Amino acid sequence: RSIYVLQQYNHDGDSGRLEAFGQGEKLLQDAGCMEEVEDRLHFYVEECDYLQGFQVLCDLHDGFSGVGAKVTELLHDEYSRKGILTWGLTPVTHNMGDPQKNFYRVLNTALGIVHLSAHSSLFCPLSLSSSLGIKPQPPITFPYLNYDASLNYHSSAVLAAALDTLTVPYRLCSSRGSMMHLAEMLNFSGRKVVAAWAAVPFPAVRGHSLPDALCAHQQDVPWKLLSSCGEQKVSRCFAQSVVLRGICKENPTRVWGNFIQLLPGSASHILEQPCVTLPPYPHIFSSLLSRQGFLLDDLSSYSAAAVESIPVLTSLQSSPALRTLLSDLCKDLQKLGTRRCASFFAAGVEEDDFHEAFQELRTLSQCYEMGGYSSLFP
Repeated sequence: RSIYVLQQYNHDGDSGRLEAFGQGEKLLQDAGCMEEVEDRLHFYVEECDYLQGFQVLCDLHDGFSGVGAKVTELLHDEYSRKGILTWGLTPVTHNMGDPQKNFYRVLNTALGIVHLSAHSSLFCPLSLSSSLGIKPQPPITFPYLNYDASLNYHSSAVLAAALDTLTVPYRLCSSRGSMMHLAEMLNFSGRKVVAAWAAVPFPAVRGHSLPDALCAHQQDVPWKLLSSCGEQKVSRCFAQSVVLRGICKENPTRVWGNFIQLLPGSASHILEQPCVTLPPYPHIFSSLLSRQGFLLDDLSSYSAAAVESIPVLTSLQSSPALRTLLSDLCKDLQKLGTRRCASFFAAGVEEDDFHEAFQELRTLSQCYEMGGYSSLFP
């Protein structure tokens, strides 16, 4: 009852695809299309006992960035007092391919970030790609995962484990906060774009204490940035929400004490429940992991058993690392200009609107100049 199929465009093939931001915006400017979306939205809103807000997952690299921009604008206009947490998703890009498609990808991504963040309480880019710019970079890798980033179901599985953990504060810890509370905490001085970090799985030996596990990784931290900001060796941020699951339940304040510097208003959560990885979750785990996702005591032995659950550590941060992502996109947009992408603008984006979005992106990047910060380690 909630699915609305866009009959005007094809999902497969090289023609008739929803490939430009302007095409996506135009779809929801159509009265009939907007009415269909609103009917589905209102049906489910009316069924809610207590509506915290909306979680939006939206592709950034194609025309769905324009669709998402209009949908979040609708949500913002109709439910201004509710939280809107938007995740901008992009696949891993392995080669340059068709230059025009590559130009479209960068333009869609930049416009998507500007518009989605403007209409959301928080916006987080989420990808296994190291960069969203013109030149593709190697994908993110984790030490105890063996996955092929070119396979969508592999990369989606990794991001799903991270997302399922990142959203714990407002899904499973209702007594300690809500979606709007999380947004207000991380929206530090108007910084509505946040970055995601994750260790999938969090490398720990069963029976060892959490401080021991954390101390073992101070020099070569196992968590990786999932927001396409390039390699960032130190995780410094203005505010953060940290979640660790699948490790024995302990007092967060005592456990984190010497390991995570939290600014006032930042939050941490520790849950006993692990992230479940039963089928259809793909078998992408190292043979050095036990069935419960812990490191084997004897690393010379290998496990043939399927991993059924894993411990996961995530952090959602208002981080200076985002300046790299946003400023690099600005540089790429300057290189592209508008003349090289005439067909993109012919699809519905006015050049004046594009230049305005470019200035907003530049202003947004300047919000992440380094100042006072907290970090995953002192």
